[in-house]
Amino acid sequence: METVAPFKEVIDEVRQCGGDAVKLCYQCGKCDTVCPWNRFRKFSMRKLIREATFGLTEVEREEIWRCTTCGKCPQRCPRDVKQIDDMVALRRMATGYGVFPAHVKPVRAVSSALAAQGNPFNEPRANRADWAEGLSVKPFTEGMEILYFPGCYLCYDPRLKKVAQATAGILKKAGVDFGILGPKENCCGESIRKTGNEELFKHLARENIKTFVDNGVKRILVSSPHCYHTFKNEYPEFRVNFEVVHISQYLFELIKEGRIELTKEYGKKVTYHDPCYLGRHNGIYDEPREALKKVPGLELNEMPESRVDSLCCGGGGGRIWMETPKGERFSDLRLEQA
Repeated sequence: METVAPFKEVIDEVRQCGGDAVKLCYQCGKCDTVCPWNRFRKFSMRKLIREATFGLTEVEREEIWRCTTCGKCPQRCPRDVKQIDDMVALRRMATGYGVFPAHVKPVRAVSSALAAQGNPFNEPRANRADWAEGLSVKPFTEGMEILYFPGCYLCYDPRLKKVAQATAGILKKAGVDFGILGPKENCCGESIRKTGNEELFKHLARENIKTFVDNGVKRILVSSPHCYHTFKNEYPEFRVNFEVVHISQYLFELIKEGRIELTKEYGKKVTYHDPCYLGRHNGIYDEPREALKKVPGLELNEMPESRVDSLCCGGGGGRIWMETPKGERFSDLRLEQA
């Protein structure tokens, strides 16, 4: 196989994308021991990092698309190597060259849909608020308590619209003065950034930021951990700083304030999955559990791998758009643990 990018170009691109710490790697292999991929097939972040150090990583190879950006490897790394930044840097190069392995090609369609309609499903932008039909949800106006940003899946997926609808119902019952922006919103851009399409991410982010500022948004409530991470940690790159709250945090806040009263018994055993982008990336572990514990009769049981050691679902890093063969799906193992 002929290497598409020459050595120095790979090294320079990794450095420019924030992955210059790659040179600190001393090949201890701790990243390999915690990577969830190695439960299903051989995958070595250590090897990819070593090759990138010398500019030897071939950007057309399938391996650079395996990382789910779960955050386990930087958490264990004794040298503070930015493995996720390194992977994204290599993907940026692949995207720039238009080099996509077969199972990664759906990312092209997702990119086109995001550019055209602001969502990854190529659904009409005008339909983004259809989930709220008949619920008397108000458009957001300046001075409201909080903006509710459901995210693309909750706005368009028929199975998940009910999550946004239930959230709106709870907020209304708690007396929260909230609104939505509907067709004015774009995807937050998190997943497409992790696939290496930096320019499209910047386009989506800038449009969202302009919309938020023009509408006087100060506080944003999100359902998706990925939206949470992006608004809180990546949008500040554009010199803005919105207060971002995940629904699990906000529910606990409303319960503590007495705006939500839980009286009905729910005598069942439940468990809670720590999403990578809520837990490892942002340290939110307690509020979701504390909110669940407030439900009368509910018994909360922890899975074998929880909190900081939570098992990735496999959908991060843009892999939600790539087909994973049966037998290699992290989510199947997670369901067994539950």
